[in-house]
Amino acid sequence: MRIVLDAMGGDNAPQVEVKGTVDAIKKNRGFDVILVGRQEEIEKCLALYKLSDKERARIQIQNATEVITMSDEPAKAFKQKPDASMIVSAKLVKDGKADAFVSAGNTGAMLVTSLLTIGRIPGVIRPAILVPMPSKSGTTAVLDGGANVDCKPAHLAQFAIMGSLYASHIFKIENPRVGVMSVGEEEGKGNELSIEAKNIIKTLGLNFKGNVEGRDVFNGNADVIVCDGFVGNIILKVGEGAGLLIIDEIKQGAKKNPIALIGGLLMQSVFKKVKDRMNPDAYGGAPLLGIKKPVIISHGSAGAEGIKNALIVAYEWIEEHINEQIESEIKKVEAKSE
Repeated sequence: MRIVLDAMGGDNAPQVEVKGTVDAIKKNRGFDVILVGRQEEIEKCLALYKLSDKERARIQIQNATEVITMSDEPAKAFKQKPDASMIVSAKLVKDGKADAFVSAGNTGAMLVTSLLTIGRIPGVIRPAILVPMPSKSGTTAVLDGGANVDCKPAHLAQFAIMGSLYASHIFKIENPRVGVMSVGEEEGKGNELSIEAKNIIKTLGLNFKGNVEGRDVFNGNADVIVCDGFVGNIILKVGEGAGLLIIDEIKQGAKKNPIALIGGLLMQSVFKKVKDRMNPDAYGGAPLLGIKKPVIISHGSAGAEGIKNALIVAYEWIEEHINEQIESEIKKVEAKSE
């Protein structure tokens, strides 16, 4: 199994990508990694690590001379930078030279590149970004996280199928509880999109709980929550901002009060656990569900831990045959509606 990594995608590329790759192959022997980017820079970074001959043989380098930056307009970059590390990575997957694709690069460019180069799973109307969010019960999968600002009820229904399969196999949640994001839990509440989506999802045979509210993202009342990408991206950004605010308030409060500072020192291990739970690196990134091959979009500021986890999740995704199951389940739904 080979996983291709865009080595120039993140804010601190390629150092972080190389370190994450080294950590991943030392932890998991089930896959090789193809690092795509400026070969000379990648080789310099690799030279910093002590690797056995077997470990080094599991890391390949594919040269790519161009880089798609965070400020590039996705469609233009796709056309104007054919030798960009992101595009070369996707082509390796399309050509069967790699089995999955990971990048911490421009999210919009990742969407365009994955769609136009690798393509959708047959039957999938629109791919969706699944955002893993920490909750009282473990992890809540929110999708779509921003790939589709405007959605139709059928899109949300497919998101429910894909999200449920992913949560079951990757998050190891037995029979995941699925909900539709709305303005109230009551049966009749919501807008036209949420109400119609709910009526479709009821028929899919999922563990469907009906409407959920914003607080249910974190309180553990649902394992998979579907919404359009406009709402999903707001949930993601609000969650990130709230987490940073809480951590900052704790730090500032401890500095101002000597007694609180002593208490904070005693609670360091607890605070670390909280911080780790809220760290996106723990999840490895956001999977782009609905593409023919596994695609994971890591955060631009991802550290080596995030890259390592993204590679390992891509491996698990392949091992669990999630894409094949998505295609099969969507075909079943299509057959019923005919």
